[in-house]
Amino acid sequence: MSEDADSTSDLMTLDELCERVQMSVRNVRFYTTKGLVPPPIRRGRSGYYTVDHVARLELVTELQAHGFTLAAIERYVARIPEDATASTISLHRTLLAPWMAEHPQSMGADELTALTGRELTEDEMAVMDELGIISPAGPNRYDVAVGHLDAGMKLIAVGYPRSAASAASKVFTHHASAIAEAISEIFRQEVWPHYRASGASPEDLTVAIEALKPLSIASLVNAFEKAMNEDKRKIIARRAGEEAAD
Repeated sequence: MSEDADSTSDLMTLDELCERVQMSVRNVRFYTTKGLVPPPIRRGRSGYYTVDHVARLELVTELQAHGFTLAAIERYVARIPEDATASTISLHRTLLAPWMAEHPQSMGADELTALTGRELTEDEMAVMDELGIISPAGPNRYDVAVGHLDAGMKLIAVGYPRSAASAASKVFTHHASAIAEAISEIFRQEVWPHYRASGASPEDLTVAIEALKPLSIASLVNAFEKAMNEDKRKIIARRAGEEAAD
């Protein structure tokens, strides 16, 4: 618990905390027993909560939204110092925020059909899901990356198989997780100590992270293109060697 979070005027009851973070009493108590948030501050027989509790519960909610399991959330939160301020914890949420400019649009089945020009088959929807273009979001509701929809339809038109989409998705997920872990470690080891020593505000670091996101994406795309081009050169050279041997 940070030193500046124990102001009497900032204390909240359990009900007030639950209303602020839109979470049930049962869930707050569950996360407390799991050590994801600190126990309440005792004032006699009553327990009170602060902005630090709010920040940590909002972080847990953000991690859940990104598909983290409870065990993964516990490992993530364990890395955050116990005396981390609410502002510092909010920086973790900034790092978790989407790094792509386009956010999926939620729409109904009829609206999706209007965009695609026809009703997609179950297998086609599965391909789109594997590609990260169309994801189920409830009964007859979908989250759609509209900017990529045309590309997905072109792949479907040429018979892009679901097995290929699934295999590629697993490759990207595996390597993306490793990259994300490495980048987060750089921030923990290099960026955060420097930012604290310089006296910069949490808002300053948030601005820096947001500015870095598109540059990081561009670097990743460039590295991927170079790797693909190098792989094609190796394939051409190998085939040329095989033909010469014949």
